Amino acid sequence: MEDVKEIEILLVEDNPVDREITLGVLKKHNFANMIHVAEDGEEALEYLFNIGNARADINGKPTMILLDLKLPKVDGLEVLQKIKADNRTKNIPVIVLTSSSEEFDIVASYNLGVNGYILKPVSFKKMVDAINEML
Repeated sequence: MEDVKEIEILLVEDNPVDREITLGVLKKHNFANMIHVAEDGEEALEYLFNIGNARADINGKPTMILLDLKLPKVDGLEVLQKIKADNRTKNIPVIVLTSSSEEFDIVASYNLGVNGYILKPVSFKKMVDAINEML
């Protein structure tokens, strides 16, 4: 049996189908026991910056963030901007995992310091393949 990897992932995804596919692939690679899920941008920021005691200590931050861009409450670009603007979180690798192929979103993400930009495929198999490639 493969050892569990020591990585904590924050998955920020509002789509329940995409969230379950991503969690399934992460579980297959033994990441599933170290994942926190936020279903919107506001929840992600609360978790990252210990707003409203969402987590005990900001120093226990995740080692990687998988971020959708099209989120309710606070959109993904604003979440990314806040992550990269704060000294406590700016060095956390952020991978955008989104269905947006709009040039504005891609350029804005890289200008804000994203570490990778992966388009979510339409089919289940392509989604699994894309997440496997990222890992």
